[in-house]
Amino acid sequence: MNPWAGEVALTLDGQRHVARLTLGSLAELEAAMKADSLMALIQRFEESRFTTRDVLALIVAGLRGGGWSGSADDLRSVDIAGGPMEAARVAAQLLARAFSVPEAV
Repeated sequence: MNPWAGEVALTLDGQRHVARLTLGSLAELEAAMKADSLMALIQRFEESRFTTRDVLALIVAGLRGGGWSGSADDLRSVDIAGGPMEAARVAAQLLARAFSVPEAV
């Protein structure tokens, strides 16, 4: 996993996946979340006004940006390691990494 590329790990049904937001997946995300802009989308998370649908849309966009070819329907019955709280954390981390440069280690 490469945080410099905005990558975040997510485990689905015991299998580790790499998620990241690409320009294409961000465009899909804006449409799915019916956001007027990327800033409006980010603001939802910063102000804790996000819904489970928003988290799901972010996870799908991130997974698709990481090469996964599934859809939101495919995630309805999977076991996400860490549950809904981990999904929300990963979603927020995807947004943060897409729009910031990681600190040097």
